[in-house]
Amino acid sequence: MIQFVLHLDTHLVELLRQYGGWLYAFLFLIVFAETGFVVTPFLPGDSLLFAAGAVAAVDSSHTLTAPALSVVLIVAAILGNTVNYALGRRLGPVAFSGRIPFLRVEYLLRTEAYFRRYGGVTVLVSRFMPIVRTCAPFVAGIGRMPFAGFQGYNVLGGVAWVGLFVWGGLLFGNIPWVHAHFGIVTLAVIALSLVPLLGIVARRAPH
Repeated sequence: MIQFVLHLDTHLVELLRQYGGWLYAFLFLIVFAETGFVVTPFLPGDSLLFAAGAVAAVDSSHTLTAPALSVVLIVAAILGNTVNYALGRRLGPVAFSGRIPFLRVEYLLRTEAYFRRYGGVTVLVSRFMPIVRTCAPFVAGIGRMPFAGFQGYNVLGGVAWVGLFVWGGLLFGNIPWVHAHFGIVTLAVIALSLVPLLGIVARRAPH
């Protein structure tokens, strides 16, 4: 899994070569699953978006383009969060019972604490925070956050998140050093996205 993430650009180029436009469907499903199901926070998010933008920057066939990627992945991100919210409303009490396989209850509790502190804006901010991104819509559903308010933050967050990383990948992906050291760049993207989450953990740790 680690090797796959570190060489996402290479794998996406190969998938593009083999399947052409079907790569859009593959990327849609990954982003939808990463944002739509509280048990899949391990799927690549930020790094996948950045890699997709980077591949679009060097795709001579123009099959993969940043505008098309942005539309497809924004829709995937918004729909994913919407499904996750609906699951939270329906399955909330069961979630905290520990009966759902692979569900890390401590992640949910941490996200719930973040909600109590920052309110609905958590849905927007969490887009840029691995793990919290996957848990936030679920917790919003558990807390029965008004759907209209949730969707407002959901749409804004989806547009900002996808736009930043896809167009960032497009902008920097064709720089020779970035292309030659994509694994290092991927690690940097992951590390930067973890900074806010580590800050929350540090503030909550006993002193």
